[in-house]
Amino acid sequence: MSLFTRSHQQSDTTEGGAEPADDAGAVAPGGGSGTEDPDGGKEAAASGDDAGADTEGDGNGDTTAPGPDGDTTAPSPDGDTSARREGDDAGATREAAADQDHTPDAASGASRPGWFGWRRRHPRTARGVSIGTTVLAGLLVLFALLVPNRVERVEFASFVRIPAEGVLLAGLLLALPPRPRRIMAVVTGVFLGLTTVLKFVDMGFYQILARPFDLVLDWILIENATDFLRETFGRTGQVLAVIGVIVLFVAVLVLTALAVVRLTNLMVGHRPVASRTTLILGTAWITCMTLGVQIGGVPVATKGNAEFLGNRVEQVRAGLRDARVFEKQAAVDAFAKTPPDQLLTGLRGKDVLFTFIESYGRVAIDDPAMAPRMDTVLKEGTNSLKAAGFESRSGWLQSPVTGAGSWLAHSTFLSGLWIKNQQRYRSLTTSDRMTLTNYFRKTGAWRTVGIVPGVRRAWPEGKFFGLDHIYDSEHLGYHGPYFSWTPVPDQFSMEAFQRLEHGKKDREPIMAEIILASSHNPWSPIARMIDWEDLGDGSVFHRIKKEGTNPTEVWKDPEKVRTEYRKAVEYSIRSLTEWVERYGDEDTVLVFLGDHQPVPTVTAGDTGKDVPVTIVARDKKVLDRVADWNWTDGLKPAPDAPRWGMDEFRDRFMTAYGPQG
Repeated sequence: MSLFTRSHQQSDTTEGGAEPADDAGAVAPGGGSGTEDPDGGKEAAASGDDAGADTEGDGNGDTTAPGPDGDTTAPSPDGDTSARREGDDAGATREAAADQDHTPDAASGASRPGWFGWRRRHPRTARGVSIGTTVLAGLLVLFALLVPNRVERVEFASFVRIPAEGVLLAGLLLALPPRPRRIMAVVTGVFLGLTTVLKFVDMGFYQILARPFDLVLDWILIENATDFLRETFGRTGQVLAVIGVIVLFVAVLVLTALAVVRLTNLMVGHRPVASRTTLILGTAWITCMTLGVQIGGVPVATKGNAEFLGNRVEQVRAGLRDARVFEKQAAVDAFAKTPPDQLLTGLRGKDVLFTFIESYGRVAIDDPAMAPRMDTVLKEGTNSLKAAGFESRSGWLQSPVTGAGSWLAHSTFLSGLWIKNQQRYRSLTTSDRMTLTNYFRKTGAWRTVGIVPGVRRAWPEGKFFGLDHIYDSEHLGYHGPYFSWTPVPDQFSMEAFQRLEHGKKDREPIMAEIILASSHNPWSPIARMIDWEDLGDGSVFHRIKKEGTNPTEVWKDPEKVRTEYRKAVEYSIRSLTEWVERYGDEDTVLVFLGDHQPVPTVTAGDTGKDVPVTIVARDKKVLDRVADWNWTDGLKPAPDAPRWGMDEFRDRFMTAYGPQG
């Protein structure tokens, strides 16, 4: 028997007399509990849980059982007349009786002790548990109606509002006939549970991606999340986490459904009070909405759930339309018909490296707490590169994502299309769209390779990007430890590129896509720079990892997270600039950029999507071709440096280094 259905226990009759009922309600003289029905019928409160009857009570468990003749009558303990329930008029009593299925013997069911006899033995405690359960049900429903879908909006003022949806739902449930009302209560409870789960999912997405969950396009990310759990906590941790999520999901749906059913029974059992309360709350909502009453800057009258669901409906419609919009955009390519010998003529003979630094966003440069150290690192890099004969220019690009989704940023940069979701990514990688790397390969003047240490399993999309050879984490010769998510430290990745491709003699020019992953979340522990001659097979990093921080401890303090993030970005930049100083030459052209901003824990609520982008070359002719871009000298872009969408870079770059550049 559920705690969410409570019935009064009717006293058992014996030869020697009767036990009093365990109800705390008033008892009329002579054993009755009320007054005689005006129509002449007799009725009394049923006391037991009737296994064969479908009853509806007042939310605290008060129910009535129909007698054999259709009236809600039952014999009183002393054989005297019975009475109707206290507080109900004759009409309400007849409706309560109509709500229940008729049984041949109500008294037989009523004689059964509830909760295996516990309620009869401890009536006061049972009454307290019943009231407490009702209070908890009310709090759960109120929480589900009022909880925001963003962590930073969860505050006390958010839970002292009047939800329009709750008022309307109460009125609807009171107006419906018994059977539709029961169905409506269950359906509403389940739907409210689903809405609550979606709000919590939104909280997670806002914390990582700074946007809500997309009901059409984001399901693929669930697989990515489980992969992340496996790689971070192992197979056992992944399985336990998935089971926990499933159990929690089912529990939320069940509890909200039971809570709504219980509150519905309470309202029906106290219809006059419930009706007046609903009317008062409705009037208060209209008044507060009209006057704009607020508590702590939060409006008292809210229709947040209606707006939340309305936004979701529009999001679904937009997601369904997006495929058609993207198809039209992808069909336009200014260089599709350009002959191979007319492509990228300004870079012939050069080694061109497109390098992505994970989570290298504008916050690393602009944030007051990080700026002093980052300024030092970027100035030192600029000066050391100049000493080696290299010049650099920097600007800003706007990424399609923030917090995560590196592959979407990479494909946006290389394809010249705005790849903002997984649906677009899949459409792109199954199309014949030419990427920047494809065009290098099409010329026949470059060997195209990929250094992708973050790839740890089959990556069929790699063929789409036009790479002749891909070196993933298993093929870089690394025998050191993982640094949390990062399989290979950046310095080792750059040295592996030198050993496997760039350092070979009598080779053809190289175009390389390099992804540096050491600045990937959670930024703890992180590697540090060592002498390039000591890298070996990477075993030296076992000792370095032990010297690092514990991610569990770091993530307890947002300021520590921000500090470790800055150190990780510094390490990635040093790995790259030192490689150029050590191995770069007259034919080296380096383009490096961030893929997206870090998670909101680091950006402190900044929703901007800007990332730095830099071109480095020793040959001045290379930089002369982009002089009209008006980028800033050095590795650090000025605050007012040009800012483009990341999807604009491909065409601008190919134009600058084409025949007309």
